[in-house]
Amino acid sequence: MILSFIFFMILFLGGIWLMGLAQSLEDFQAIVFVAGLLIVSLSLAFVMRAQGSATRRKDNWSGNATE
Repeated sequence: MILSFIFFMILFLGGIWLMGLAQSLEDFQAIVFVAGLLIVSLSLAFVMRAQGSATRRKDNWSGNATE
């Protein structure tokens, strides 16, 4: 669990850093910005798919699969 959180934070902060870096580049600003945006999106998707996440229906707080 801790390792997945560290992996998520590295991806998330790295994506934000890439989006900020795109502002100061002379060339390829759009490509670097889109790469950072994709990395941030992938890191959030990684966390949402993690086992035991509260976003899964079978692991909700009430214990019932559907409500």
